Amino acid sequence: MKLEVLETDCYYHIYNRGINGTTIFENDANKLYFLKQLAKYTSDKISIFAYCLMNNHFHLVVRLNTEEKEVTQAFSNLFNSYAKAFNKQINRTGSLFEKHFKRIKLKDETYLKQLIVYVHLNPKHHFDLDFRNFKFSSYNAFFSDKETKIEREETINLFGDLDNFIFCHNQKNDLLNETYTFE
Repeated sequence: MKLEVLETDCYYHIYNRGINGTTIFENDANKLYFLKQLAKYTSDKISIFAYCLMNNHFHLVVRLNTEEKEVTQAFSNLFNSYAKAFNKQINRTGSLFEKHFKRIKLKDETYLKQLIVYVHLNPKHHFDLDFRNFKFSSYNAFFSDKETKIEREETINLFGDLDNFIFCHNQKNDLLNETYTFE
């Protein structure tokens, strides 16, 4: 599989999962550590618009702020750092993540907005959890005054305002909740 070339000032869906679908986050502390390492290694190299950490995979919506080589190295350092700590914690050896992190270049603003909603609704897709209460997604960062690495204002502006941001998420969630009966 040929990997998408990363270009400065472009938006990407970055994601990966545990090798063979294995768990990569066993607990909240693992997820917090991953987010800490994400900030440490990628600060100033990418802007983050959304994220979600599930037990066996993660999603990031980002814009590159620097050249591909720097960003790729930053992600490599992040994943290596996290995998070493995780493996040590659970007395495990070997690769934790699939070989290369996946990346899809976002072609337009419509796709970017749809992806942000998709990433935030990931807990609903996988575990039928209420995305509004899921701790390890960036969704609630948009309602907080706490400092965050999320591009809060720019993301809300994509949707027009916070009310429309909420509306778009709830509309998609409602579609997922619909049940169809056939007589």
